Amino acid sequence: MKSLLVLLLNLGIPLAGASHTLAVHNSSGLRMSVDTDDRNPALIIVVPDGPEGTRSSKILFPEHVTVRAHGQSEPEHLYIFRPGTDGYSPEWKKTDNALEYARDFGPIYFVARATLKDDGIVFHYEFTNHSGIDYDMVTAITDPRFHAVFYDPRLQRTYVHHQDGFDLLASDTPARLTIPVANWFPARYLASYTAPVPKERIQRRDDGITYYYKSKPVDVPMIATLSEDRTWVAASFARDPGNVWSNPELTCQHVDPDVPLPHNGHAAYEVKILIFNGSLEDALRKVLVQRNNLQ
Repeated sequence: MKSLLVLLLNLGIPLAGASHTLAVHNSSGLRMSVDTDDRNPALIIVVPDGPEGTRSSKILFPEHVTVRAHGQSEPEHLYIFRPGTDGYSPEWKKTDNALEYARDFGPIYFVARATLKDDGIVFHYEFTNHSGIDYDMVTAITDPRFHAVFYDPRLQRTYVHHQDGFDLLASDTPARLTIPVANWFPARYLASYTAPVPKERIQRRDDGITYYYKSKPVDVPMIATLSEDRTWVAASFARDPGNVWSNPELTCQHVDPDVPLPHNGHAAYEVKILIFNGSLEDALRKVLVQRNNLQ
């Protein structure tokens, strides 16, 4: 059955129930298409294994675009994703195995491109500043929401890597496995990479969210989740994020960098999500080889 599915995808034959929209696929049968349920830009990914109805996930592309001008302490959101059929809808373009669009945010011209590779997706973001303002920080947040085979609300299959090997992201919080969901959500669980580990590692903030920080920093900027049957892995990585983290309610993965954007200047960076049939060790090997090739 799997070989037939891969053959149909490779031939470009649409599957029953598939949306007639811009879509690309790779040699393993992973499919990436433009989300048609929302006007704001998002992608749907479908893995070839598992029961029908549990194989797709949504990636907000991006969840928000944010800047902080030089001399300012507070960031400014240029864009925040809004679900539904109202609001901005980009003009998508398909080139080979990539889906992309561009948008003007006043003085900042933004390009977002997602390229499907044999082992996952590279997300490429470009920012061109046509103003006289220096921005100390600009970022676009890639937000995969794994409500499917990778869904892991108790963080039992979500891992990070330390000098002594892989460990569960939330291993410092064993109570998460038994406390009521109402007491566990909403939460964010973070592991530091270049950012320091805060002294207060459990922070209950005014937004009602509890932030947990892992006691040890990671030595590789990646976060990986195994599928329910532990045959597939989804692993996000980038060159130099401050930390890696997840919102377990969505099982999202975040490795988002930020970069400076000088006046009349240009900046770009990339994030990759590996999605393939393999193990954590396979994912680590890929990250170590590929990371320095990202912008």
